[in-house]
Amino acid sequence: MTRSSLDTGVSPSLTADDLLASVPGLAELDLGIAARTFRTLPGASLGFDDLYELAALIESLAADGVAGVVVTQGTDTLEETAFFLDITVAAEIPVVITGAMRNPTLAGADGPANVLAAIAVAASVAARKLGCVVVMSDEIHAARYVRKVHSTSTAAFATPNAGPIGLVAENRPRLLLRPPARLVLPMASGSSPTVPVVPASLGDDFAVLRPRRDDIDGLVVAAFGVGHVPASAVDLLADYAAGVPVVLATRTGAGVVHRASYGFAGSESDLQDRGLINAGILDAYKARVLLIRLLSIGADRAEIARTFDGLG
Repeated sequence: MTRSSLDTGVSPSLTADDLLASVPGLAELDLGIAARTFRTLPGASLGFDDLYELAALIESLAADGVAGVVVTQGTDTLEETAFFLDITVAAEIPVVITGAMRNPTLAGADGPANVLAAIAVAASVAARKLGCVVVMSDEIHAARYVRKVHSTSTAAFATPNAGPIGLVAENRPRLLLRPPARLVLPMASGSSPTVPVVPASLGDDFAVLRPRRDDIDGLVVAAFGVGHVPASAVDLLADYAAGVPVVLATRTGAGVVHRASYGFAGSESDLQDRGLINAGILDAYKARVLLIRLLSIGADRAEIARTFDGLG
């Protein structure tokens, strides 16, 4: 991102070649690197059409013999892009996403170092068959688990439930562990299903969902704790679950949705008995990405529930 004048904020304008030109130490990697500008959009403005096209491009590059791919984007939706690619791109080459928390006009801009580390990971044979990973601040994170946990820190990306799966030191990736076997779904076409995320909050009975909406294809509930909502919202959510898939996630940012720890009205067991689908370890935003992908390929409720259960 760059600033057009001193009295305005930054906006996307750099090309892929511009980004590479800003990275010191590339020659030391001794790699053949080709740059391509795919979109010039802020991360907040990306949509599923963009991601499907990006996934198709990565598949095409892999078929042409490219050894690895690095995607740079704004960090607002980076974790969602990473998870989308993880469950969509079947190619076994390393797919690495990175970005920057400090734009080039700020002291200590982190973009060049992140790009250098990402390229090193993408060139590593050890990173094959990992699916998509996020590389930020010399850490390697699995797309399924990584979260943006801070609005401005250069250490904004973390994996609360497990920690990074590796690190980069002296331009050399070091994998410490490998994530479980990943899920890859078929590509889809047509418009993306409409799936909102609705968070639980104190004293709120999900008024935003009243009267009952007929324009949504699914719903993700970001519930309290291990999967709880106010008792006053139970009948409403059960009514939705009778018509569309409703996924129960936690708003906490870490941990899993339980299955049978509590038994009161609005508890996780009560909601699952009423048809809600347990998101397991996936946070609400990744649960939304997965639900949209599953709906896009025509999965029914039983298949959706099995898929979420399989991811933990």
